[in-house]
Amino acid sequence: MARRPTLSPSKLSCYLACPHRYYWTYESGQGQWFLKTRSYYAFGLSLHRALEAFHATGETGLPSTETLLAAFDEKWIDAGYASADEMQAAYGEGKEILERFAESASGAASHGKVLHVEKSLRKEMGEWDLIGRADRIDEVEDTIMVIDYKSGRTQVTPADVAEDIAMGCYALMTRDLYPGRPIAATLYALRSGEEATHRFEDAELDEIAFAVRELGDRVRTHYWEEFHPRPKGLCASCEFAVLCRRDPEYASQLPQVS
Repeated sequence: MARRPTLSPSKLSCYLACPHRYYWTYESGQGQWFLKTRSYYAFGLSLHRALEAFHATGETGLPSTETLLAAFDEKWIDAGYASADEMQAAYGEGKEILERFAESASGAASHGKVLHVEKSLRKEMGEWDLIGRADRIDEVEDTIMVIDYKSGRTQVTPADVAEDIAMGCYALMTRDLYPGRPIAATLYALRSGEEATHRFEDAELDEIAFAVRELGDRVRTHYWEEFHPRPKGLCASCEFAVLCRRDPEYASQLPQVS
């Protein structure tokens, strides 16, 4: 039996940002030769893995600074840095972030009972499945709370949560996991300790389900042979720009150097 096709929030976000970035990343074999390990990916993953390791121990009380730092040492990823000095600076920053995280948690009320860490989620969306992995799912009184850690941000607002495609998808899939329970989502900015929460009403999640299904259907039926890339602001930092420049229509829209 053939496996059902899947799409994740990261794939959907990639497509919305630039369909051709999606194409080179997920559809074309050529793109893999141009992908580079980015230091900020390695940094964020190191923090996520340290937090995951802490919660995976079964400790649902206040996080121990020593436990978090030991997990960070074990899970540290040193790929993608331009130099040893850059890596050491990032490593030091990561330790400071986790120390602040532990200190902040010890002085604040807990989100509640931790139900899941790095929880795999799935929802049927017609001819394909929406999949994702939630950093954490807590039970806070009568509400099920999806928590997502952000290592690259210092500020978050409830509007950011409500408008974030990934948080909407996580909330949608979590509703299926806990039918009849109120669903909320929290973004936690690891660099600053700032957090923001939005409670998703059922009607809102129904609208998200409709929009995500339409977007996913568009991604899956995209006819790449008749689609040409267009220059965008993100092209300057995109590793696939060299591939897009091979398209005559793309090249013709680039600024001409006299």
